[in-house]
Amino acid sequence: MLNIGQIEEGFVLDHIRAGESLDIYYKLGLDKIDNTVAIIKNVRSDKMGKKDILKVECDVEMLDLDVLGFIDHNITVNVVKGGKIVEKKRLTLPKEIVNVIKCKNPRCITSIEQELPHIFVLTDSKHEVYRCKYCEEKAVKRI
Repeated sequence: MLNIGQIEEGFVLDHIRAGESLDIYYKLGLDKIDNTVAIIKNVRSDKMGKKDILKVECDVEMLDLDVLGFIDHNITVNVVKGGKIVEKKRLTLPKEIVNVIKCKNPRCITSIEQELPHIFVLTDSKHEVYRCKYCEEKAVKRI
C-alpha cells in the first residue's frame, strides 16, 4: 500500500480523470511555484474506476478556479488547514476564460495583434461550448 503524507496547509484536487493530473499541473502553473506538490496517478476509485489526485502545499488563493473549472468542472477542491479538510469547493464552468486556450482561426484579430488576450465566452453550458470573443470561432477543448 502506498502512503502519501498529509499536508498541513493547502489544497487537494480530487476526482481528476485518470492521466490528466500532469496536464493540470502545468496549466495551473504549479511547475513555477516552490512548494510541495504530490501527483498521484491512477488511484482506484469506486466512482470513477481510476482517478488522479493532486496535493499542493500553498495558499488556495493561488489556485485559478476558472482555469480548473474549464478543464474539468467535476474536480473537487478540498481546502486543507491544520492538516484537516475545512472546505470543499465545487467547480462550475466559467462564463469567460482568458489566455487558457488560443483561437485557431487564422483570420481572428488575435492572430494579427499578438498582445491581445485570447478571450473565450461560454455560449452553450449544456454542451460546454466556448467561442472566441472576437471572431466566434468554436474552441477546441483540449487541456
